Amino acid sequence: MVNGVNVAILIDGGFFLKRYRKLFNGYGHTPQEVSKALVKMCNDHLSPKDYLYRIFYYDCLPLIKKAHNPVSKKAIDFSKSDAASFRLNFFEELKKKRKIALRLGYLKSTNNWIISPERTKALLKGIISIDDLEERDVSFQIQQKSVDMKIGLDIASLAHKERVNKIILISGDGDFVPAAKLARREGIDFVLDPMWNNIDQSLFEHIDGLKSTSPKPNNHKTK
Repeated sequence: MVNGVNVAILIDGGFFLKRYRKLFNGYGHTPQEVSKALVKMCNDHLSPKDYLYRIFYYDCLPLIKKAHNPVSKKAIDFSKSDAASFRLNFFEELKKKRKIALRLGYLKSTNNWIISPERTKALLKGIISIDDLEERDVSFQIQQKSVDMKIGLDIASLAHKERVNKIILISGDGDFVPAAKLARREGIDFVLDPMWNNIDQSLFEHIDGLKSTSPKPNNHKTK
């Protein structure tokens, strides 16, 4: 370990992309633009005396199977979707960046389609019938696998091997708490970056700091 503060930054990819599109109005941004913004956001966490050990980016490979929409009966090839194309190109951009390590899980499909919450409420209230559903009202159900486990294992490994003094986690839920407890017991300074997303008050007892370096939304309330 080098002298000074050694910092590892861990990013929940699914959460990051969702917040990025909201904070940066980035629905039409290219993989190059998003990867550049991600690196800047991470660098903004570092002080002049900090040493960046590595940026770990956790996500899943996109869905590549084929299915039939139950409403329109149209065949869908998910591997050719805009979402899949963006994800794969984004990963390639990240691979080119210095100090970034990809940790990829996988998506598990249940072969089930789910109706959007809004349309489900309308169905239950009798406002619409099944015949009123449109193609866009249903989505293919998928589950993200092994991402949370990889984050937890890496936090534990960094702490036990004394690779870093500080861990910055970019995430928005409380699944990290057990790993954070372990890291803090090992003397690691644990900081959470929720990208201005509101977090449960109970999480404050499990972190050493809260800091967001992405653009602050206009409607964010400082507590």
